[in-house]
Amino acid sequence: MIGVILAGGENSRMGSDKAFLEVEGKPLIEHILAVHGSLFTQTIIVTRTPQIFRSYPVVVAEDAFDIRGPLTGIYSGIRSSCEDLHFVSACDMPYLNVPLITYLQDQVGDYDAVVPRIQGLSEPLHAIYHRRLLPVMESFLKNGERKIQRLFDGANVRFVAEDEIDRFDPRHRSFVNINTPEEYKEVVCSDWACRN
Repeated sequence: MIGVILAGGENSRMGSDKAFLEVEGKPLIEHILAVHGSLFTQTIIVTRTPQIFRSYPVVVAEDAFDIRGPLTGIYSGIRSSCEDLHFVSACDMPYLNVPLITYLQDQVGDYDAVVPRIQGLSEPLHAIYHRRLLPVMESFLKNGERKIQRLFDGANVRFVAEDEIDRFDPRHRSFVNINTPEEYKEVVCSDWACRN
């Protein structure tokens, strides 16, 4: 399995690149890469600014379509890989939980995707995708469909229920992302020590 990190967001509400927000003296992306490095043989960062990630020991991929949105990033990451399975997360998720991700890996079997659900809502940016979904993703993107949820409608998906998630992450912090300076200050700076 390969890790894919989406780092192509607009950062419009934050005003700066979220991947390089400083946490405990180093950029947030380095914390996320440390988690990926403990789990996967390779990590792919999907970005529209590849030059800023060249110093990291990762594969850097650019969006394969000029279409904004995470579905483009997921497609581009998987397309850049030679493996079948990919764990996808975003570059602004400070509380990735290794035991929970390992549990998701254990659920793969013959599924097309393994996707957590919290309060009935899917968490597509903390999920596992098989490369057999690539043709469907490509078709969606070429037809202007950007909703990841539509991808699950016709796929063989293992939805991971909230009670399963609670065994590893009862506060559901794995799914927190940072979009604003206020969230950065509140979620990361003041509470980093309590992330697990």
